[in-house]
Amino acid sequence: MQPAMMMFSSKYWSRRGMSLDSAMFQQQQRHTGGQMSRRPSFCPINEKPDKESDEESGRTAVVFSLKNEVGCLVKALRLFQEKRVNLNHIESRVSKRVTNEVEIFADCSCSKKEFNELLQHLKDHVNIISFNTPAHVWSAEADGEDVPWFPMKISELDQCSHRVLMYGSELDADHPGFKDNVYRQRRKYFVEVAMNYKFGQPIPRIEYTQEEVKTWGVVFRELTKLYPTHACREYLKNLPLLSKHCGYREDNIPQLEDVSLFLRERSGFTVRPVAGYLSPRDFLAGLAYRVFNCTQYVRHSTDPLYTPEPDTCHELLGHVPLLADPKFAQFSQEIGLASLGASDEDVQKLATCYFFTIEFGLCKQDGQLRAYGAGLLSSIGELRHALSDQACVKMFDPRTTCNQECLITTFQDVYFVSESFEEAKEKMRSTQTRTDPTSQFITCNISALNTSYPY
Repeated sequence: MQPAMMMFSSKYWSRRGMSLDSAMFQQQQRHTGGQMSRRPSFCPINEKPDKESDEESGRTAVVFSLKNEVGCLVKALRLFQEKRVNLNHIESRVSKRVTNEVEIFADCSCSKKEFNELLQHLKDHVNIISFNTPAHVWSAEADGEDVPWFPMKISELDQCSHRVLMYGSELDADHPGFKDNVYRQRRKYFVEVAMNYKFGQPIPRIEYTQEEVKTWGVVFRELTKLYPTHACREYLKNLPLLSKHCGYREDNIPQLEDVSLFLRERSGFTVRPVAGYLSPRDFLAGLAYRVFNCTQYVRHSTDPLYTPEPDTCHELLGHVPLLADPKFAQFSQEIGLASLGASDEDVQKLATCYFFTIEFGLCKQDGQLRAYGAGLLSSIGELRHALSDQACVKMFDPRTTCNQECLITTFQDVYFVSESFEEAKEKMRSTQTRTDPTSQFITCNISALNTSYPY
């Protein structure tokens, strides 16, 4: 059992009501959507409320969040009226979790059955944060230290995945598809699919157009010519399996549902659809649960070898083959785990290390440089460049790599190489980030991360 550095001080964990033992994440929780072992913002979401107190008092409470817009509270309170639930007391405050949202504390009088029916009704319209929440816990949390919100259970990734920062249905003026109305309408369709998706649902199957399949085919054909001499051995091992089980071929775009089921069996990872770019914090939070946010749209056909954003060619050809490798999956998850509850500064450093490893990382195999970064494995030009004599290559060191500038529209100024995924992971684990100058560092054993998966 290997120790994993979670990049937080003991004081930082104690602010979350955690002991070092309770900070261990259990494998069963991760794959069944169980709640993580952290004190939530109000109180633990109790899936089985105390029967005696609930039935005797007839009083309970629910905390939920709403978009901060005119009429939002009136619409929410109408849901209580529809279920004939009386409100004794209600409070609101600006959300610390999500920008432009408010959080509502509603103290109710109703039976257990009525309350359960209310919760089911609310879930279809608002984001429920907690229920059976004592008023003093709500008040105490408002006065406590400001700790960045993070998802406590896998279903809360719905909130993360729906906060798209850029692209989605809105394209920049320099995007290849900006003047193509048909393409823009098609992108709106993919946004709708992603935004309507919720955890636990099967991923909708896409009927790709002939033009989209043709664009994918060009990318697939040209990249598969380079993989034997440029991709790492783990990638080359999994790509044929994806062809066999998920329909990876030149004339077919694989479906995310098939890919997700394949990954779950291989490494415990799953994928879910996303509409566009997420913030580093929201994206990394998904990795903590072994969930990869994956786009379904295809780049514009006028330039099949270029995309200013991650599209399904990048996701399926760049990321998925290595997410099927258990060791690489563990490395990815540990970066995600380290981001949970971290400061904005630390999240940015983690995101930069992610960028120069999982997106643009190199490794050494049989004395040769090989690519394992998805940004390289999905880009014909940069894959050739990164392994050429013209590229600047340095050894990966999280302490210096985290300060390197990430370039989006051009080739990287520098690439970072590790001897293996294991070495990169151990270097990340050994990185010690202080959250308080007087704090001592902690090492948290995460035994679940070393669980093996079938090959």
